Amino acid sequence: MATDPAASGHSHGLVDDSIKRSREGVRAVGLSLAVLGSAAVAQTAIFAATGSIALLADLVHNFGDAATAFPLGAAFLLRSERAERAAGLAVVAAIFISACVAGVEAISRLIHPTTPSHLAALAGAGVIGFAANALAARIRSRAGRRLGSPALVADGAHARADAYVSLAVVASAAMIAVGVPIADPLIGLAITLVILRITWASWRTVRHTH
Repeated sequence: MATDPAASGHSHGLVDDSIKRSREGVRAVGLSLAVLGSAAVAQTAIFAATGSIALLADLVHNFGDAATAFPLGAAFLLRSERAERAAGLAVVAAIFISACVAGVEAISRLIHPTTPSHLAALAGAGVIGFAANALAARIRSRAGRRLGSPALVADGAHARADAYVSLAVVASAAMIAVGVPIADPLIGLAITLVILRITWASWRTVRHTH
């Protein structure tokens, strides 16, 4: 008599849901880490040539965003919803810290103005940062919604915040090129407000998850 594989509780080719969830989470985190890490390396080389404080701030953000992959990856490997939630809180804290960094850098530029060189390369670094963070945000947000992970959703929001910071680098290069360097710290302050708004939204996402 033939036996129904489903009835017997065994079927080849199927993987336990918790394992699939863990593997997909680690894959999303690892892929976004590779994207952001590559962008940060490229921006580091450009920073060495331009000496831009705005680009330095963007580098800090990108390295910080990439670093959040480690606690998130650990949470998925442990297959623990509690660990994922804790990682989500850590990501929210990282978003807030990035807002503080952006604000401090903007104020520093107002007090001690600097004029970076190699403006075309500086703008290119901003484009690289924006593209990498936008791609990382898409990867993490999609995976987070699909897996029901507030940590990945919050981390996707963080990547989007860093993408805006990267656009500020492009705007800074453009304003300096037309002779309006004061626009650079003002743009930095505006970006700080955007990041703070994302911080609040991400905090609500993680806090209201049961």
